[in-house]
Amino acid sequence: MTSTYTVVNPATAEAVVDVAMADLVETDAAIERAAEAFPAWRDTAPGEKARLLRRFEAVVDDHVEDLDELEVRNSGHTWGNATWEAGNVRDVLNYYSAAPERLLGHQIPVAGGIDVTFHEPLGVVGIIVPWNFPMPIAAWGFAPALAAGNTVVLKPAELTPLTAIRLGELAIEAGLPEGVFTVIPGKGSVTGERFVTHPAVRKVCFTGSTAVGKRIMAGAADQLKRVTLELGGKSANIVFADADLAKAAASAPAAVFDNAGQDCCARSRILVERSAYDEFVSLLEPAVKAVKVLDPSDRSSEMGPLISAGQHATVKGYVDAAEIAFAGSAPDGPGFWFPPTVVLADDPAATIWREEVFGPVVAVMPFDDEAHAVRLANDTEFGLSGSIFTRDVGRALRVSRAVEAGALSVNSHSSVRYWTPFGGFKQSGIGRELGPDAPHAFTDVKNIFISND
Repeated sequence: MTSTYTVVNPATAEAVVDVAMADLVETDAAIERAAEAFPAWRDTAPGEKARLLRRFEAVVDDHVEDLDELEVRNSGHTWGNATWEAGNVRDVLNYYSAAPERLLGHQIPVAGGIDVTFHEPLGVVGIIVPWNFPMPIAAWGFAPALAAGNTVVLKPAELTPLTAIRLGELAIEAGLPEGVFTVIPGKGSVTGERFVTHPAVRKVCFTGSTAVGKRIMAGAADQLKRVTLELGGKSANIVFADADLAKAAASAPAAVFDNAGQDCCARSRILVERSAYDEFVSLLEPAVKAVKVLDPSDRSSEMGPLISAGQHATVKGYVDAAEIAFAGSAPDGPGFWFPPTVVLADDPAATIWREEVFGPVVAVMPFDDEAHAVRLANDTEFGLSGSIFTRDVGRALRVSRAVEAGALSVNSHSSVRYWTPFGGFKQSGIGRELGPDAPHAFTDVKNIFISND
């Protein structure tokens, strides 16, 4: 029997709507419809695929405000964040709409004939989306997968299914054939697990915790099923004494408190050169206390609530065990609110320094020199993103190459652009999303030799 999940507004702790969760039979049916739709979508002319993706992009653009409103209520995202996220879906669809006509192979010189390669789509792709950025992370998977000629079955997180459901409806409105893009809310233990075990699903894209990612990878091995995994992070923001300290301190809060710190790219460890440490911390305090933590529907809000009561309890547990330097403010009353918080750290083995809190909490630690900074930054199982603040170009290059992370920024905190690759080192994941090569991750290369005899 199909179960339901009650979606809750994190800002008020009030119920929004009950959403039906697919059972195993319904999940199998969705996968099988996608498998049946695959041959026709694979064989659709590249220009027609491109036209349909552009149409999908245009329909999303027409509904950006509706998607904004859904995300504010469902996820507690600020209005500004939700607007960016809906716009990102539109822009990612637009970017990958060019891919079907540019999915180029190679002509390779050989003796006795010609040799050519083709990028062949895999088949059905299962995409498992997290609750922290429901819209953009969905699009980072389905847009290049569809562009490469695959069909997609997408499972949103139980906590945040509303915008994904709406995107599925908009795809049909845009004219995508039935079964090409299906959104199916369900439990991870049912629908997500079936993506891993069903033989018709040829690739699983998962964004979420490292622990779950490992289980997906282990399960996929049984069928040699391809995976892209974007997992945890504990990213470092490294501030050298020669940096523009005022700029570094002013920008640090947004780098970790955006989306209430529920971001695997969050720069949740700040490493500051010892000679600049006191000055930096003194500059950081007013910047943190100035963060506007307000109802997400308030257009001036800069940070909303945590996603759930459970996440609030987890974050509070980390903070209660740490030394708080200072904190900002948060609303009283209902909702899962937590103030932006800075803790001091002097032990690299401390839990707050090593584990992903996934909340609005940042730990600050001094370092002695460049080598020490790199050693501290790399002393983690994660390697997703990070930032380096320095005026020394040589140092910026050296440290960027030395830090074990997939997406680094110098004198800024930018990690994700849809036209550049994104993904992690070490236990932060496998594979890359976004950028010009993303459709290739949803294909197999076929090599054909044609004799001239």
